[in-house]
Amino acid sequence: MADSEKASARRQRSEPGVVESCLPARLDRLPWSAWHWRIVIGLGTVWILDGLEVTIVGNMAGRLAQNGSGIAISTSQVTTVAAAVYVAGACSGALFFGWLTDRLGRKKLFMVTLAVYLAATAVTAVSWTAWFFFLCRFFTGFGIGGEYAAINSAIDELIPARVRGRVDLIINGSFWIGAALGAFASIALLNTALFATDIGWRLAFGIGVALGLVILLVRRHVPESPRWLYTHGRAPEAEQVVVEAEQAVERESGQPLPPVTGEPIRIRERQALGFGTIVRTVVARYPRRTSLGLALFIGQAFLYNSVTFGYAVILTTYFGVAEGDTGYYFVVIAVGNFLGPLLLGHLFDTVGRKPMIAGSYIGSGLLLFATAALFQHGSLSAATMTACWTVVLFLASAGASAAYLTVSEIFPLETRALSIAFFYAVGTAVGGISGPLLFNGLVSSGKVSDTTLAFCIGAALMTLAGLVEAAIGVKAERRSLESLATPLSAVPAPSKG
Repeated sequence: MADSEKASARRQRSEPGVVESCLPARLDRLPWSAWHWRIVIGLGTVWILDGLEVTIVGNMAGRLAQNGSGIAISTSQVTTVAAAVYVAGACSGALFFGWLTDRLGRKKLFMVTLAVYLAATAVTAVSWTAWFFFLCRFFTGFGIGGEYAAINSAIDELIPARVRGRVDLIINGSFWIGAALGAFASIALLNTALFATDIGWRLAFGIGVALGLVILLVRRHVPESPRWLYTHGRAPEAEQVVVEAEQAVERESGQPLPPVTGEPIRIRERQALGFGTIVRTVVARYPRRTSLGLALFIGQAFLYNSVTFGYAVILTTYFGVAEGDTGYYFVVIAVGNFLGPLLLGHLFDTVGRKPMIAGSYIGSGLLLFATAALFQHGSLSAATMTACWTVVLFLASAGASAAYLTVSEIFPLETRALSIAFFYAVGTAVGGISGPLLFNGLVSSGKVSDTTLAFCIGAALMTLAGLVEAAIGVKAERRSLESLATPLSAVPAPSKG
């Protein structure tokens, strides 16, 4: 092909150790095709697993605590300790596997992390005591946390810049497809006419294993990131991946590809960077972007890991909803959460990142303040509370998905996976561990004012994060990753004359 031949010629003329390549521009100009769909299906569907995991465990809390469940554990242990352990595992896994992803490659790690998740989930089904259940939840989270770093890195580096925002948002929003599936599954699995008390919850974990095995088979055909390959001295492999993608798109469309525009990027081949170098780059070189990432992640993590995932407790405590019926309400919320990124995603690429991220965060925060006021005054029923939360989370979900998008595209290529892991781990540790512990204590008191306070804390953090985005957000829409953050390995073009 003409483009690849020219790129190869430029690379051969480069100085030793330096790769001059148009690979990023060649990837960005590709029309959407079945090749891209394979990437989305192979990588993005893991969020469905995460949603399934969190929802099933939340809805199964009461059943696990019943006599005859086969495990000695209390409801509060499931909703607080198990939830916190899962999040702690996810934070640890994100940092560990994020570091390895930048060193060893995207593909190798997104296969390993899924295998860890599958093994831990399968073993969870045979838990007989609380400590073993907690251990399994930790390693399940460990695998899922690793997925966040490896998957977001690979997706952003393979998807064209003009649609990167909407694709990333929809993929991250697919968490709620899993949440809806988990809610529906819990309705059936909690029905003792169908499954015994000690069987239904064990089968629930089998759903995740079955889905994960299917994803594993599809994922085998997803290529390594060419961007990662050419920065690690594997330019011929990077060239092969892009050529195969170009050939596949041409065959599918029957039309010649658009011309490559823009200047080639010059990269000095180097091995993995040290952890200290990466941290200094993220914190010292991009302090404003670091503040932005922390604000976005802490806001959404507290909201989702405390208030939202404790929704079943709110329904049973304040509205008298039977445990077996909470799944119906959660399905409605899950649908609203998925529709947010699905329907608003394209606006993040057209209207722009700053107005859409700021608007979704601030809008959801203000709506949550209004919901808290209605709840405090006793104006809500289970149905109207669910309706309010659906509207709140329609906006919040788009914003939360955009948090992952933001930190995956505004830092250099060599630090991308660990940057995602760092912000996920810190934000989730603050909001995802302290949030459930604080929220459970407030809800368990049985006082309306305490639960209202929890709502207001979540609303305040979301609103504050939106204001930070409005002030220092990055206009990243339709821009190449390299133009947003120059790779650390980049070499200036030689002076002319």
